[in-house]
Amino acid sequence: MSSVIDEDDVSGLGGVHIKYLLHCPRQLWLYMRGYRPEQRSASVQYGEAVDETTYTRRRDLDLGEAKIDWVTTGAVIHETKSSRAPSEQHEAQVRHYCLLLARRGVNVRGGVVHYPLIRRTVEVAWDASAKALAEETESRARDVIASPTAPPRLDRRKCRGCSYVDYCWSG
Repeated sequence: MSSVIDEDDVSGLGGVHIKYLLHCPRQLWLYMRGYRPEQRSASVQYGEAVDETTYTRRRDLDLGEAKIDWVTTGAVIHETKSSRAPSEQHEAQVRHYCLLLARRGVNVRGGVVHYPLIRRTVEVAWDASAKALAEETESRARDVIASPTAPPRLDRRKCRGCSYVDYCWSG
């Protein structure tokens, strides 16, 4: 695992980078250095299955660095989550997608996070305050990624269910 990050690797931050930053900065740091245990995670596979079987008439919007679940008329971003609890991480991902589209000249109106398992939605505002928050979060992610050393691990109880737990807590 490399401890040096190429500047080109940092330029294309996607939603996963924002989610990992807010879940655990160490997870983001490890992910950017090629450690990817989530590919073997049952919870990740479950989330992908929920995404693939819910709202099936919608099409992803692939921006290269990020894949948005779908965008409706009027530039409203939609993200589907398999979680049973709304999370600030999910809203931050949607704000990040709003920022990416706004940088491409799209007049974004906001977003919606869908939680099909609990039949709930959460609206995500897109205004000057949300834009500033998205830019600040993006800056924090870049700082974590550029750091030569891994951020400290979280309390063990916060690591339950994380696919990185073995790396962080073994030995």
